[in-house]
Amino acid sequence: MGWYYSGMAPLTQEKTLAGAGNEPARLLTFGDIHGCRTALQALLAQVVPRETDQLVFLGDYIDRGPDSAGVIDELLVLQARFPHSVFLRGNHEQMLIDVLAGENPITFLFNGGDKTIASYEARGGWPPPREHRRFLDSLPALYRAEGFVFVHAGLRPGTPLADQRPDDLLWIRQEFLKSSGDWGETVVFGHTHRQDPLLEEHRIGLDTGCVYGGRLTCCDVFTRRCWQAVELGARG
Repeated sequence: MGWYYSGMAPLTQEKTLAGAGNEPARLLTFGDIHGCRTALQALLAQVVPRETDQLVFLGDYIDRGPDSAGVIDELLVLQARFPHSVFLRGNHEQMLIDVLAGENPITFLFNGGDKTIASYEARGGWPPPREHRRFLDSLPALYRAEGFVFVHAGLRPGTPLADQRPDDLLWIRQEFLKSSGDWGETVVFGHTHRQDPLLEEHRIGLDTGCVYGGRLTCCDVFTRRCWQAVELGARG
């Protein structure tokens, strides 16, 4: 598929996952992190990713939480260690990308971007370093593998995958959540936080509000097994 942001990464990626040796492959998917670095570290310590696993992150790594810059550092380490990992773009990454391109920062700041700026200033200064900016610019908005469609926010009902709009992939909410549409694959998404993971036959929702005092969730979408961790000091 040829969906592109102008001058940026392709909107979609697609891959087939295979295990190796006697270890079954896991398709480990992580919900919205929002700067909760200690929760991410605690969750990874529970999950213990293996060489045969593939890691998929659903976006919204930054804003609102205490250490957005540190979260990006953690993801870059994971990217180097597990090169088949997929890091999707969330609406918060897009807001930051737009600000770095010169757009008005008011929407970014209103949605927790001030915490992201503070996290970079605490470690040497704003804007983010080149390595972080390359990472942000590389993020696709949709990924397909093994009968699953991974996306940050959701899909526009009645619209084929090839015709989905970038804004919907990053921002859609009620139209997708209230829909009973079937895209022929299980849609795995974040963006809209809930107390517990949504584990329906054709939809899996993994934003469980870590930054609001909830939990950060990882799910092996093959088995529906979930792991969770909390951020110390996150507000309830």
